Amino acid sequence: KVGADWKIMIPDGRIGDSGKILIFDPPRRLSMTWQNEFVPDMKAEGHSTCTYDLEPAGTAVKLTVTHEIDKPDSKLIGGVSQGWPHLLASLKSLLETGESLVESRTWPEGV
Repeated sequence: KVGADWKIMIPDGRIGDSGKILIFDPPRRLSMTWQNEFVPDMKAEGHSTCTYDLEPAGTAVKLTVTHEIDKPDSKLIGGVSQGWPHLLASLKSLLETGESLVESRTWPEGV
C-alpha cells in the first residue's frame, strides 16, 4: 500500500533498513524510500529510492532493480553495490533450485 512503512529486521531484533512505499503497482513495479538504520554514517545520509520493475522477457520475467542515491560520496553506494548483486544471485538460485545461497541466510559478522 502506498505510504506504508517497511523494514528489514536483523536476526538479533534490530532494524537493518527501513522506508516507505512510494509506488505499488503489482505485478509491474514497487518503489520505496530506503534508509540504512544501523550504520551511523549511512543513516545520517537519509533516504534513497529503490525501485523494482518486472517485465515479460519471452518465457521468463526480467527483474530490474534501480537504487537511486543522490550523494556522489555516499557510503550507502558502497554497501548496496556489494549487497544487491549477492542478493539477486541468491534469488536466482532460489527460483532455479528451491534453495537460496547459504551466505544470504545470515547477517554479516559484526553488524
